[in-house]
Amino acid sequence: MRKVLAGAPALVGTVIAGGVLLAAGCSSGSSSSSSAAAGGGSAAASGSSPAAAGGSAPVTVRLGYLANITHAPALIAVKNGYFTKELGSAGTVKTSVFTSGTQETTAILAGQLDAAYVGPNPAINAWQKSNGTAIKVISGVATGGASIVVKPAVTAAAQLKGQSVATPSLGNTQDVAVRYWLKQQGLTTSATGGGDVSIKPTSPNSAAVLEFKSGQIAGASEPSPYDVEMVQDGGKVLLSEPGVTTVLMVTQSFLSAHPAVVADLLKANLDALSLVKSSPAQAQADANAELAAYTGKPLSSKVIGPAFEEITFTDDPDAASLTQDAQQATSVGLLKAADLNGIFDLTPLNSILTAAEQPTVSAG
Repeated sequence: MRKVLAGAPALVGTVIAGGVLLAAGCSSGSSSSSSAAAGGGSAAASGSSPAAAGGSAPVTVRLGYLANITHAPALIAVKNGYFTKELGSAGTVKTSVFTSGTQETTAILAGQLDAAYVGPNPAINAWQKSNGTAIKVISGVATGGASIVVKPAVTAAAQLKGQSVATPSLGNTQDVAVRYWLKQQGLTTSATGGGDVSIKPTSPNSAAVLEFKSGQIAGASEPSPYDVEMVQDGGKVLLSEPGVTTVLMVTQSFLSAHPAVVADLLKANLDALSLVKSSPAQAQADANAELAAYTGKPLSSKVIGPAFEEITFTDDPDAASLTQDAQQATSVGLLKAADLNGIFDLTPLNSILTAAEQPTVSAG
């Protein structure tokens, strides 16, 4: 079983190669995996992927994502071997599961990841902190699927004054969303938990669900499936957060060195998106099975269905939404004014879509 270890930046390492998972004595379902410590594995330790010097040796792609349903295409692609199928002899994928996109940004900037499924705000942070040199957003993944869930007695934002609300991590997409919404309602927050409403970064997401259920917090801003679980524990949705929730980004150095491999990653993501559209029940089952491999327990049937239903899985990165996210983060003091011009490189994705006679996507 591949356990999620709370508090570690890179939580799980799984190497996918040659049609099988390279086993290290533990298994999940029909697949096996090798576990590594935070940032572990030879690729992470080296700080860069072992690129082919002569252009022929296989490449190891270090890919991060979260154990969330908003990252279901990543879960599905791993479960069904889509990365292995699309990369073929070109390389392998070494996956790491994180508890927040903020941690993924840290890993990207530290040279420990080549690509990652992340929320828009972590992608924006990586872009800004590197002065536009670290990453490119190459595809959309999911829109919607995050909510502010509160106690049943709370009917308005004013009733949250003096209470605590959990988010996945400081500066992540749900954290920015709830802070901005509270500001629009005339309530203050601070990065240190002060203000009218105390925002409490809580990791992993499941811990926030437990704290809500036990009455330790008044509510939380969480992605799917955790918002659904909170509702089923007696909470109610005060706000369904609009806009993009997950994008796929790669480092600019990896994109420049291995454009064909990046195209293969995009094809695997499109394979997963296609399954969600054509066989939603199968997609839910596959994502749930892979999620259980990390958490140790599958989602119940009453959670997995609603969790998928509140999300639109799409390759469109919703560029306007990303710009709005940056503006909101700036408004609440978590981001300096950011120029996102150039953050997208959708050329590889649109080349694949055009070849498949599918609609292309826009950077704005």
